[in-house]
Amino acid sequence: MTTTQTSVVHDLGTLAHRLSHPARTPCVCEPPQVLADRPDGTVVRSGAIVAKAHAADTDREALAARIALAAAPQLAGILLPPLTAPEPATPTARPVTLWPLGSPVDPTDPGAAPWAEAADLLARLHRTEPPFPLPPMRGPAKAARAVARMRAALRGDAITPPRDPAAEPGDAIALPRDPAVEPGDAIAPPRDPAVLSVLAGWRSLPAWARGEAPAPGSGADALCHGDLHLGQLVRHPAPDGPWLLIDMDDAGVGDPAWDLGRPAAWYAAGLLAPEDWSTFLDAYRAAGGPAVPADGDPWPALDVPARALTVQTAAVALAKCAAEQRDPDDHEQLMIDSCARIATLPPELATGPAS
Repeated sequence: MTTTQTSVVHDLGTLAHRLSHPARTPCVCEPPQVLADRPDGTVVRSGAIVAKAHAADTDREALAARIALAAAPQLAGILLPPLTAPEPATPTARPVTLWPLGSPVDPTDPGAAPWAEAADLLARLHRTEPPFPLPPMRGPAKAARAVARMRAALRGDAITPPRDPAAEPGDAIALPRDPAVEPGDAIAPPRDPAVLSVLAGWRSLPAWARGEAPAPGSGADALCHGDLHLGQLVRHPAPDGPWLLIDMDDAGVGDPAWDLGRPAAWYAAGLLAPEDWSTFLDAYRAAGGPAVPADGDPWPALDVPARALTVQTAAVALAKCAAEQRDPDDHEQLMIDSCARIATLPPELATGPAS
């Protein structure tokens, strides 16, 4: 952990402790607990208060709108509302928000995963009219950042092609160009097929799913979470309150199918059991969710988001593997293999249940 990171963690812990600890009483609090520490978000808990430092390059006006959304009465019972943060004495390098503590999903008990509750919350979110102007949902932009992160992580692994012994000094080395590779792409040696598959899958997506254009269609202006997974749910009040959605960093208006894209991608890759996928999809439909038809085949609506989130997940996995100098684990490999399948199929067949 760098000195800057240590300072951020310390400052967040001090802030959370100050707000959770009653004034003028003896302190018997446990030390602040770091829940996450990444460049895009550092989260520290003290008592019943959670403090989060957002990324340094966060659009503060857009973040303020997203935090206000979580506090809006129209979203009560759907989104975890924020706490009022005291104004800092001096401007901070990273914007800070405060939240009540909730009980997260237990990662050691997959059978208890609240798929039905998550689907119901999403459907209710998607059905709610935006209470005021909001920025676009950032899901596609987050996918683009994941691919950029993969390229950056692998750039240091790029190698110089072997020299033809018949070539004279100064001769240019001409290699056949791979159509999946753009100038500047970094390819892990030896021209790693996993990386090529992810890049090919990425380029098969329409521009809107790569964050390069607005989402098409009249239904692309729904309230969206933007980064739905089971880590984005907590029970509040802890430990037995109702489930609520957390983490508004990517929320906004957009295509609601994006929020179903990650569970759909996991199902298509074989990571999510068919019965869990059915529970999720049936609960979403039962709650009137607008992202998919009320009956029939959901995949025409889910195809592009599922493909995009497959690529995003695989790109993040390869970036982590490069940074940690390791091979993909079984779950990561399934998503990478799915990219290879996506890259070889026409768009209308690129996703769907794992065979």
